[in-house]
Amino acid sequence: MASKHEWWRGCVIYQIYPRSFQDDNGDGIGDLKGIARRLPYIADLGVDAIWLSPFFTSPMLDMGYDVSDHTGIDPLFGTLDDFDELVNAAHEAGLRVIIDQVLSHSSNLHPFFEESRQSRDNPKADWYVWADPKPDGTPPNNWLAIFNGGSAWEWEPRRQQFYFHNFLREQPDFNFHNPEVQDWALSVMKFWLDRNVDGFRLDTVNFYFHDDKLRDNPAEYRPLPSVVGRLYEMQFPLFSKNQPDNIAFLERMRGLLDQYGDRMLIGEIGDSHQGVGLMAEYTRDKRLHMAYSFDMLGPVFTAEHFRQQVEAFFAAAPNGWPCWAFSNHDVQRHVSRWGCRPELSDDLARMAGALLMSLPGSICIFQGEELGQTETELEYAELTDPQGLNYWPADKGRDGCRTPMAWQYDALNAGFSEARKTWLPVKEAQASKAVDLQDGAENSVLETYRALLKYRNASADLWTSICSFPDLGDAVLGIRRGGDTLCLFNLSDSSQSIVLPEQVHVDLDSKAKIAEDSAELGPFGWLIGRVKKRKTSTLEPVCNDLGNSGAICPLPSGEPQHAGRIMRLQAR
Repeated sequence: MASKHEWWRGCVIYQIYPRSFQDDNGDGIGDLKGIARRLPYIADLGVDAIWLSPFFTSPMLDMGYDVSDHTGIDPLFGTLDDFDELVNAAHEAGLRVIIDQVLSHSSNLHPFFEESRQSRDNPKADWYVWADPKPDGTPPNNWLAIFNGGSAWEWEPRRQQFYFHNFLREQPDFNFHNPEVQDWALSVMKFWLDRNVDGFRLDTVNFYFHDDKLRDNPAEYRPLPSVVGRLYEMQFPLFSKNQPDNIAFLERMRGLLDQYGDRMLIGEIGDSHQGVGLMAEYTRDKRLHMAYSFDMLGPVFTAEHFRQQVEAFFAAAPNGWPCWAFSNHDVQRHVSRWGCRPELSDDLARMAGALLMSLPGSICIFQGEELGQTETELEYAELTDPQGLNYWPADKGRDGCRTPMAWQYDALNAGFSEARKTWLPVKEAQASKAVDLQDGAENSVLETYRALLKYRNASADLWTSICSFPDLGDAVLGIRRGGDTLCLFNLSDSSQSIVLPEQVHVDLDSKAKIAEDSAELGPFGWLIGRVKKRKTSTLEPVCNDLGNSGAICPLPSGEPQHAGRIMRLQAR
């Protein structure tokens, strides 16, 4: 088992988007007091920790990821006293508190940048990434920005130089090659550690350092339809991020947290080109405790894809630790992203929850995921996200996953707020999945999540060191955990039949029919059970509707003795 200083191994984190969780003061925007009021609901789910997306002082051009005071609370959300009360209440409820740290960049209204942009010789002159133009007046290199589709460089006439911004032009990047910037970033983390936070989610953790020679990124051509007009994806970011200097700074971060005992670092790896490889690299040795990438936050929905992500991580970092997520505030909600007939959306939601909680590592649930929420359809006039505003209609942005939490179906704004108008609307499709409609309702998505979390918390196998993947083709994913736990997931909207080892005791299931030595999984059906006795050494798929027999591979018991889809995870 994990020591008390490794609470994060296998933990379940519940992500809260503060603007959209609960409005307590009636202004149409969620706040810290609203979160505190809803803590009993979160604790009742059975999760271990909450992650709060940014609540810091900000002009809100990127909904709080453009920070103008890294140690201040934006008045929209409350005060430092409100934050302290929230942390105390969470701890009393048995919940750890993880907060975002947006350190790679700031708002252009941050006092540091306002000073830096004035001249080349002020005390903050070298705190951001500045560069001279080329002789023809063009930017210093070909680096592209993520949100505007053009150059990542913005001209500042006062300095007669360009500054670098990976995101909006109003989000200048800090110069982490400057030791003073590194020390400042650590001081920000110390400020929040001293306020008893339990860990940090590090935004864009692979963006901290840039190539100090400012070399051009090479091309990595992708057809335009596949990048939805985001030219940023047509470069391989060899020099604009992912620099080796990051590793040494992550080790400094880890050293700071180790001084506080049982605190934790989880990093967001933002890179569609390397993904799980960087995730493994950043969690090796004394770096991040764990990390997540966007590899399971994309559109690919096959058994092979999920297997490959887990295998690739542990192959690269056998002593590292992953955190898996299917949805968050930056991507389309997975029930909509993976797609199915509307009448099967709750089946897909239940199956996805069961799959997520069966993966080796830690997991993160995005608010509303436990309700089976789908992406909200918004009009252009309703958008706030710069990604959607810039790329509409090819990319509708991230607002569709950020709409307010639905608490009570027949209440104003589904119980989120008493305001006449909320910052994003609550629409009927989302209100119809409100908490009060699902609470206590047999087979609801919410009650399924509660049952799954209770099972995960009590299952020794889901916390142990063995994981194997019987190869059942793209339609059915099989996962063997620990000594006896067998998990089967039908990733299709057609029924699938699987030959089982005999005497499988099913603990949890949905749309699964169990015979003596076989299981029929309905559309998006699944089961989690325990194998008592093995009749054969294989799990053999019989794919009735897809017409293929799939592959067969050994399903080992105990310690692995041979090759196959086997990996040892760090024991708790």
